Amino acid sequence: MASRSCANFLHLASGNLLDIPQTPRGLPRVMTVPGIISDMDSCSSNDGDSDVASSGCRERKIIVANMLPLHAKRDGETSKWHFSWDEDSLLLHLKDGFSPETEVVFVGSLKVDIDVNEQEEVAQKLLEDFNCVPTFLPHDLQKKFYLGFCKQHLWPLFHYMLPMCPDHGDRFDRILWQAYVSANKIFADKVMEVINPDDDYVWIHDYHLMVLPTFLRKHLNRIKLGFFLHSPFPSSEIYRTLPVRDEILRGLLNCDLIGFHTFDYARHFLSCCSRMLGLDYESKRGHIGLDYFGRTVFIKILPVGVHMGRLESVLNLSSTAARVKEIQKQFEGKKLILGIDDMDIFKGISLKLLAVEQLLQQHPDLQGKIVLVQIVNPARGFGKDVQEAKKETYMTAKKINEVYGSPNYQPVILIDRPVPRYEKSAYYALAECCIVNAVRDGMNLVPYKYIVCRQGTPGMDEALGVKPEYPRTSMLVVSEFIGCSPSLSGAIRVNPWDIDAVAEALNTAITMPESEKQLRHEKHYRYVSTHDVAYWARSFVMDLDRACQDHYSKRCWGIGLGLSFRVVSLSPSFRRLAIDHICSAYRRTNRRAIFLDYDGTLVPEASIIKTPSPEVICIIKTLCDDPKNTVFIVSGRGRASLSDWLAPCEKLGIGAEHGYFIRWSKDSEWETSPVGADLEWKKIVEPVMSLYREATDGSSIETKEGGLVWHHLDADPDFGSCQAKELLDHLESVLANEPAVVHRGQHIVEVKPQGVSKGLVAEKVLSRMVNGGKPPDFVMCVGDDKSDEDMFQSILTSVSNPSLPVAPEIFACTVGRKPSKARYYLDDTADVLKLLKGLATATISKPRCLPEIKVSFESNA
Repeated sequence: MASRSCANFLHLASGNLLDIPQTPRGLPRVMTVPGIISDMDSCSSNDGDSDVASSGCRERKIIVANMLPLHAKRDGETSKWHFSWDEDSLLLHLKDGFSPETEVVFVGSLKVDIDVNEQEEVAQKLLEDFNCVPTFLPHDLQKKFYLGFCKQHLWPLFHYMLPMCPDHGDRFDRILWQAYVSANKIFADKVMEVINPDDDYVWIHDYHLMVLPTFLRKHLNRIKLGFFLHSPFPSSEIYRTLPVRDEILRGLLNCDLIGFHTFDYARHFLSCCSRMLGLDYESKRGHIGLDYFGRTVFIKILPVGVHMGRLESVLNLSSTAARVKEIQKQFEGKKLILGIDDMDIFKGISLKLLAVEQLLQQHPDLQGKIVLVQIVNPARGFGKDVQEAKKETYMTAKKINEVYGSPNYQPVILIDRPVPRYEKSAYYALAECCIVNAVRDGMNLVPYKYIVCRQGTPGMDEALGVKPEYPRTSMLVVSEFIGCSPSLSGAIRVNPWDIDAVAEALNTAITMPESEKQLRHEKHYRYVSTHDVAYWARSFVMDLDRACQDHYSKRCWGIGLGLSFRVVSLSPSFRRLAIDHICSAYRRTNRRAIFLDYDGTLVPEASIIKTPSPEVICIIKTLCDDPKNTVFIVSGRGRASLSDWLAPCEKLGIGAEHGYFIRWSKDSEWETSPVGADLEWKKIVEPVMSLYREATDGSSIETKEGGLVWHHLDADPDFGSCQAKELLDHLESVLANEPAVVHRGQHIVEVKPQGVSKGLVAEKVLSRMVNGGKPPDFVMCVGDDKSDEDMFQSILTSVSNPSLPVAPEIFACTVGRKPSKARYYLDDTADVLKLLKGLATATISKPRCLPEIKVSFESNA
């Protein structure tokens, strides 16, 4: 059973960490069925390979985020803490996407420090009154975790800011990373206190908790786990500068579903997985999936929405109506441009002000007629960069007002104070144009809120003095670097760094005909109103449910230490090939057929030296010299290299070029497959492959007698993969009427004669044994590539022939734990060599060239 102690697991991840006290386990389980409080030990299991069916508990969602959706305030008289819901919290809004019967439990930190002596009482109160489980991070840990690693390292990096020098961001600090891991571990302990693993879904939010999935997956191999990133995910060139890049990637990959706001963010994540972990993705029926040790990790792309009801209810407040009338009077006769941003270096406030200055300079007729109201939300972080951004903003605004303003007119009005929701809604409702000019932002819901407020409500219509049928208009100028930009096709998209273009966009927005403004508004409102926060949450949990459907149909077990932990998930019938099991079958049989692939099976795929080692030659020769054995190497390589490298094995059969050429022993002649006699298609393929070789640096062409292969192992991973897909389509098109097939393998695109496959070699060998009066009673086939799947299938088909007197024992084995037609797997070429040594030891002719071989017997599990 996996330990829940903080120290042991974290020590493996990052050395000596902060001394965090053991998380108390005193909180009761949340009620799952009316009248029954589930016991932790009876309702959950730490056995990752358990196949216990669901207990039928009420459906529950556990929402985990850095902060709970609560306000906290201490009563001055009684000194008691009072809590209330944060009605503006996204975490609270997403409940609308769940069914009314769904119970929601929130896990996270409070925005205030609670004294240690009060924590137990507060935790009990929050659980009973709000279904919230507080984490209570120690103050020093919270500071290093949030203000340290999250805000000094992850936040800037995810917004494309690198610490090139001490004045431009902070260098990586491993102590802050240790604090991040420690905090994530405490969050994991809190989730474990309330989870019912068979029924509950866990949904983790944002970059603060990216290694939390690893801790949870280690405890519960089959946990139903989703993650949504609310910030950008940077390109691989930026992300791979992070010293703990692999740990964070593997943390996310321990989820079942990972959500992003835009395809760009998802594409960057997939590129990082490809470049750093060697993982490829594929799209099936609209869903993107990564195969990660037999588990499919799905990728979800859907921007979050706003809560329509919350916005409309604020618009109907009397305070909103009163503020609308005040703003109307204040800016009478002027067109209002609105900006609402946090004060940080990524929101582009100063660039926005420069664009307004350029607008007034280029269009003097607009002076006195437009006003930019810039509401500045309080900064979420503290540091020199925030202070510099604030200083620059005030200086630019002051300069514009001095040059273009007058005693009764200020073109730029900065509102740098906490602005209540009703006042923001009033500004939204009155603004002719809203501009969001961030240089990088994960999502930004300001444009969505603006559109809803411009649509109005009956109460707002009354305050504005307009009739319900009055046409609604809105205009948006948005940066192309923010997450909401792709969903707003009617907005004017700008590069925030191009001051002239932004100024011209603002001019276009405020001078556009009303009819076009109306059409753009209607298009946006249709999208925003149908893709609200409930739609987003409902869509995510539906995909999470689909992603977890195979959890109990596969065998699961954990591998790896520390933050490298992951779960292997494979078919129940797919198991590791135990040496004692196959050696036992080998000894009691007399007519054996052995088929071995070459690259990736006998020689590592990534090895520069492709010739077989003396040890491999000795083992194969020993197996071949046993008269009970028929041994074949079946490879995609050419016959010249294979016959040269394997010359000492005189009785070895070889199938070269996937079986286009076959030789039964060194003394026999090569046989050519009759199905591939016409090779005229090579004249068509060669110039096409040459074109892609020249266009793809690091690629090469291998010319075989019966085929051609384009290799891209040494090319850029993303570009090589992209070119391989394009080449595959190109060749399939030009060879549509030719007797050739195009096959894509590991870092290759190969064209070979139609009808030629490794499976035909296996069929031919087995058929010859049967016809010679020696039907096989033992068949072993080992390979690592897609082309070897033909052999596995052919063997299974051939040996099921009713003409065989006795069904042979079959050992079809793939190299690597991955979906396969084979029943068994071995981890790598070292395992294959170990297996062959075991067989060589069990054979009649002992391999004199090898030292004494000690076989480690293991259970067939």
